[in-house]
Amino acid sequence: MTVREEKQAQPELDRIEAATRENHFARIPAVEMRPLLEAFGMSDWEGFAASWERLGVDLYMADGGRYRRRRYATFALAEDAIIRKKHQPHYQSRDYNALNGGIERWFEPVEREIGAHPVMHAVLSLIRRLATDLTPIARRPEAWHAEVHQFRIEARDNEAGQPTPEGLHRDGVDWVLVLMVRRENVASGETTIHDLQGNELGSFTLSSPMDAAFVNDNQVFHGVTPIQPVRPDAPAFRDVMVVTLRHQ
Repeated sequence: MTVREEKQAQPELDRIEAATRENHFARIPAVEMRPLLEAFGMSDWEGFAASWERLGVDLYMADGGRYRRRRYATFALAEDAIIRKKHQPHYQSRDYNALNGGIERWFEPVEREIGAHPVMHAVLSLIRRLATDLTPIARRPEAWHAEVHQFRIEARDNEAGQPTPEGLHRDGVDWVLVLMVRRENVASGETTIHDLQGNELGSFTLSSPMDAAFVNDNQVFHGVTPIQPVRPDAPAFRDVMVVTLRHQ
């Protein structure tokens, strides 16, 4: 990021960080997210988004559903480096995912070109910057462990799509960024944020490409309501990228 780009991005970074400090989450509309990602080097959004057409079916759904497609990758994020790690399973304890937790889940890897794509690097650079700024200096790691999930949730006339089939939850990490990629022919899919006592702090729908939400996973629960097709005779799906960060 150049000095000029840093100066242009700083007011929006300040707004997101202030909202997160106050409410433990920030909603970032696309009109603000796009220039912010561009300041971090984003280009070729269309090529990046097209990769959601090549996701594999999630075969680990304990509810028997086949409405979710995904790919997965992990990275180490340091101040001057984004390093992709060797492919590994995704694991969550049942404390955080009562539906699908407790086992190692081996998903298809994020494609090599997409893992190195300018959009991917811009998103990873942004979340690292936010997480680092919001973490006390004494607790900042030398490198963050990042997990990247590409999700497509499909809805059919006889089967709703479940973006968060585990319900209202935490991910067992430190920070979460949810980035909308595409919504096609779907209704609902409302994101809700609750505090640790179960009180609702906010609700909104990520509807446009690059709408986003940034969440302090230590302080709040989040979930997304099921989606239904608007026109039952046409494909209906919700594409998002979820990035989580935790200390190494």
